[in-house]
Amino acid sequence: MVNINTLLKCDMNLLLCFQVLMEEQNVSRAAQRLCLSQSAVSKQLTRLRTWFDDPLFERSARGLLPTPKALFIAPQIQKILVNVEMLNWEKAFTPFESTRSFQLELVETAYNSIYPNIAVEALTQAPKVALKTKTWNEDTFERLLKRDIDFGIGMVEFDERAKLQVHHLPKELECVEVMRDHAVCLMRPEHPASKLDWDLQTFLQFRHIHVITGGVGSWLLFDLLNNKDIQLDVALNVPDLGGAITVCQKSDLLMCYPYSAVKKIIEDGILIAKPIPISLEPGALFLFWHKFFNTDPSHVWLKELIVERCSVLGNVNTE
Repeated sequence: MVNINTLLKCDMNLLLCFQVLMEEQNVSRAAQRLCLSQSAVSKQLTRLRTWFDDPLFERSARGLLPTPKALFIAPQIQKILVNVEMLNWEKAFTPFESTRSFQLELVETAYNSIYPNIAVEALTQAPKVALKTKTWNEDTFERLLKRDIDFGIGMVEFDERAKLQVHHLPKELECVEVMRDHAVCLMRPEHPASKLDWDLQTFLQFRHIHVITGGVGSWLLFDLLNNKDIQLDVALNVPDLGGAITVCQKSDLLMCYPYSAVKKIIEDGILIAKPIPISLEPGALFLFWHKFFNTDPSHVWLKELIVERCSVLGNVNTE
């Protein structure tokens, strides 16, 4: 065990610096997360080495590699930091009085389908809280694991052929399904394909718009077609749903997208939808968070609100 007297003498900021260095294994990235200069982080590392009488990190081509002692003390230091952080949590969380700021990252389909309802209800119950959101990207899981964000709402596939499945998620994270969804193929109402037999041949006959959101450039449909040595003819990569809908409405390009996010567009007759003519299991939006927050009353409040609002909308899978 680490000598408790050593830890008591050690500045808590140094322990936090150690924790971030363990996670980043890079002085520059650690400095950014700690809002310090690289020089300040280097000085804190020097003090840590003195306190623990060990180099703690060795430089390599891949960054800072923790020494055996650093790996040994890391779980103990993390536990101390968790306990200290818990002291700052509100014992009796009162939503109406809270000024808590929550960090969330959501895929674009969640912004369109469930987030407005969640945000309105949250600010009704807790008018002083702040919901700060960013678009989900390839680094979101890493930020969840580091507890840099409170929640993520992302798409997970149930199809066994998909790379990202719910049972492949990191053990440190909790999750709950909030919406089951399926993709459709969209086109303008007068599109030539609407007058043809709708099958895979027709689907592949026309060029497509590919909506790239949250840094995600591919999805299950592309993988399945590639497995059959079929290439979808993508004419445009568009970074947002609104722009893609406008182009689709004014051209003979097709686009595929989750139904929940374009339901209103279809109901208003702006675009028409056809089933994707290849067998695909529906995916689902999942709410993710780190297990660390399970005892944080403010975090539990927002988690339960999200699940409850999605349940009211008929989205939560209760099976």
